[in-house]
Amino acid sequence: MHALPAPIAKWFATRGWSPHPHQADMLARAGDPATLLIAPTGGGKTLAGFLPTLAELAQAPHKGLHTLYISPLKALAADIKRNLLGPVEEMRLAVRIDDRSGDTTQTRKKAQRADPPHILLTTPESLALLLSYPDAPRIFQTLQRVIVDEIHALAESKRGDQLFLALSRLQALAPGLRRVGLSATVDDPAAIATLLARHPDPCAILAADPGPAPQIEMLETTEAPPWSGGGASYAIPAVLDEVRRHRTTLIFHNTRAQAEIFFHNLWLANDEGLPVGIHHGSLARESRERVEAAMVRGDLRAIVCTGSLDLGLDWGDVDLVIQVGAPKNVKRLVQRIGRANHRYNAPSKALLVPANRFEVVECRAALGAARTGDLDGAPRGPGPLDVLCQHILIRACAGPFTADSLFYEILTAGPYATLSREDFDACLDFAATGGYALRAYDRWQRLMLRDGQWQLRDPRAASRIRMNIGTIQDSELLKVRLGGRGKPLGEVEEGFAASLSPGDTFLIGGRVVRFDGLRELTVEVSPHTAKSPKIAVFSGTKFATSTQLCQRILAMLGQEDWPDLPDHTRDWLHLQRKVSRLPEPGRLLAESFPHDGREHLCLYGFSGRNAQQTLGLLLTKRMEETGLAPMGFVSTDYATLIWGLDPVHDAADLLDINALRDGLDGWLAGNAVMKRSFRAVATIAGLIERMSPGARKSGRQATFSSDILYDTLLKYDPDHLLMRVTRAEAMRGLVDFARIEELADRTRGRIDTLRLPRVTPLAAPLLLEAGRVPVSGSADERLLAEETARLMKQAGLDQNGKIPL
Repeated sequence: MHALPAPIAKWFATRGWSPHPHQADMLARAGDPATLLIAPTGGGKTLAGFLPTLAELAQAPHKGLHTLYISPLKALAADIKRNLLGPVEEMRLAVRIDDRSGDTTQTRKKAQRADPPHILLTTPESLALLLSYPDAPRIFQTLQRVIVDEIHALAESKRGDQLFLALSRLQALAPGLRRVGLSATVDDPAAIATLLARHPDPCAILAADPGPAPQIEMLETTEAPPWSGGGASYAIPAVLDEVRRHRTTLIFHNTRAQAEIFFHNLWLANDEGLPVGIHHGSLARESRERVEAAMVRGDLRAIVCTGSLDLGLDWGDVDLVIQVGAPKNVKRLVQRIGRANHRYNAPSKALLVPANRFEVVECRAALGAARTGDLDGAPRGPGPLDVLCQHILIRACAGPFTADSLFYEILTAGPYATLSREDFDACLDFAATGGYALRAYDRWQRLMLRDGQWQLRDPRAASRIRMNIGTIQDSELLKVRLGGRGKPLGEVEEGFAASLSPGDTFLIGGRVVRFDGLRELTVEVSPHTAKSPKIAVFSGTKFATSTQLCQRILAMLGQEDWPDLPDHTRDWLHLQRKVSRLPEPGRLLAESFPHDGREHLCLYGFSGRNAQQTLGLLLTKRMEETGLAPMGFVSTDYATLIWGLDPVHDAADLLDINALRDGLDGWLAGNAVMKRSFRAVATIAGLIERMSPGARKSGRQATFSSDILYDTLLKYDPDHLLMRVTRAEAMRGLVDFARIEELADRTRGRIDTLRLPRVTPLAAPLLLEAGRVPVSGSADERLLAEETARLMKQAGLDQNGKIPL
């Protein structure tokens, strides 16, 4: 297919448009089994993905589902539906389009299954649910194309693994299925193409003209950033000035709590009453939709937001993006920058606002990487087995299957192309019986083998399995409502709610509310006017600075001078070089110094927050074992600061990687980190149900259940499938031990321990950091003994309690 059908060609002509080259190329490649399109934001990549579908439907009638569009955000699917309906109506094409997500009514969902539209826009979770029904073969037998939008965002998480398994199932139901992936920010196109295609089929990679370089600068402020913290309140006046100068400004933050704080401070400073809103994933759907509608109408001058507006959304006339806080990841920064001037060949405009002094350096490094298109990414491991266990249960809900046919079907999914039969059989055994230690319990006996085919033991179990489909872990969330049955405001974490007492105030959705009480799973609140409310704890991820960005920062620190940095940061770095050293690539700087009556050790590992936190835990454990009496530590993305009673003269003795690994094994076994990982893995794999007919477990109930199961398996079946998956998950995610191993490799034999007379300029901000972790051990005993001796002496007694003669 090379020529546009008449209705589509006329639609382009009446607007004086012609297809972009990459849109024409996608039309020409309509018959390819798989195509990955990389095109800049505003470059019409979504239309490029749909153009072959519209052309095929314009040329010949089609009965049933033709194209499935999959988005990481239900809001994006709804937005694409709005943007697609207009052109289809203007072209007068007889094409039915609908979307399906958790927000879709049951009536519409039933209608979609009975009579599928030509184009269905959905999410990975809703697709998995559709595939779990026995009528899935009928629904998908006519499917011709699948379009995966923002594929880079899905490929980085378990949602992507779930999706690629679903694609393997779709291909079995519709063998002629063609796959299309769309993205603006791909660091490794070949790797994404491998995930997208049916293994081992090839996948064509089409890269569009990237267009003009984005205009990215640092925001100039009259006040210098603080030494620590993440609120960036110092920049509020300058941000307000930019909001006044632009039509619509998106103000991105890395966490929901930071967005709430900034919005509150922005509103207090907004004397002119400029219309501003807040948007993040923990707000009630009604609140988000109200902000989205206001954006579409152009009613808002600024929107404080998080990753909820990262992807593809084309709402309002956004002409400026402000990133508050270091972006931690260049790919994320580029994605966010693309929200401004959402048009092809129009440069995006963005400003970076460091939240603290060190983030000035990180923002400058990220700015340089974004300008040169140097995107960062981490290598993917094989597909996780907990997601595979869920997929097996989903497949069983749809009807009987043979082990061989499902195994070979799964091998066509990119993340699982190297799956061993042994691991598959272990997942199947778990799905069927719960595994060796649990097979005696009837509740986990879910599958049985009959006439060579696996099927559900009790067909009624299908509804329970469907209720728990998904890989997003949003456990421990409680609804927040005004009054008992009033307006929903959003969600907060259960642990935060448990810390509240009646009368306490906190921020949610940019407004201050008072905690009135907790009724079942609802936090009841009322409006309040407190000036210093608490900050709610929201679900979400705290990003760690990427490996590539850390290396860029180290390279920057190796420069003789930094003319691009503001004077306050430039002078700070020069002073550090004068009194100590600056960290260098390929070396590990360790500073040892006394401060405030304690000995301190600061290690500049530049390994990301999770790894630096783990390093603090392991090093204090090592120090305790060697008699160095540590008392606590604090970590950032760049460094770990440990304090205690004794000085460290050679940090190399503490950083032996084999000793650290041994310490990690012992530390992990009964640790809360492992139990937290196990809870997530067990929930995804289907061992623990969060939802059941007529009831939803609270976070505490789920935690209690998972902790009992974890302790049981640790004692009786430590090699259980889920225990193995849990350890791998903890090592890669919460612990991030791979980056500690990478640190050891790149600095092996090159550890510089400097003994200094006082705290250094680079270490000083860490003394102000929140999140200090106390260490209990020999230091407590020594301090108690010293205090006892001091008190006895003051009382005129010797150390044995006797009165000296």
